[in-house]
Amino acid sequence: MSLKVFDLQCDQSHVFEGWFSSTDSYESQQVSGLLSCPVCNSHQISKKLSAPRLNVSHIKESAGASAGASDAVAAPSAGQVAQLQAQMLQHIRQMIRNTEDVGVRFAQEVRSMHDGETQERAIRGVATQQEREELARDGIDVMPIPDFLDDERLQ
Repeated sequence: MSLKVFDLQCDQSHVFEGWFSSTDSYESQQVSGLLSCPVCNSHQISKKLSAPRLNVSHIKESAGASAGASDAVAAPSAGQVAQLQAQMLQHIRQMIRNTEDVGVRFAQEVRSMHDGETQERAIRGVATQQEREELARDGIDVMPIPDFLDDERLQ
């Protein structure tokens, strides 16, 4: 049986995959309220546009048969993927919680650490686009935190 794999998103912007026997199955589960986000358990789920998945296994099988090769593969279940995604997001959120929030002083603080004026530590804060560009020009790498990973922004 072939499965339809859809990229789904909840109202909190968590993205995950859903595997369905057909488009009708997805729509039926959606209408019945059976779909939920594996991260936040929201039932406000929508289907995102996604690239088509092509079944080309018959090409690989014929190529493998002619070459005499056999590759063992395994795929995690949808539940295992959802659990792994939830664990990863929890781990990332915990890392963010363990940083010092320096607010609008972020650019100044990170530059001070880069220049060796203050001890390095894990920080987060707010920086303007111009400040981020200036930091990048000076070889100071920073990474924006998406809102859905920052618990303080969600509340």
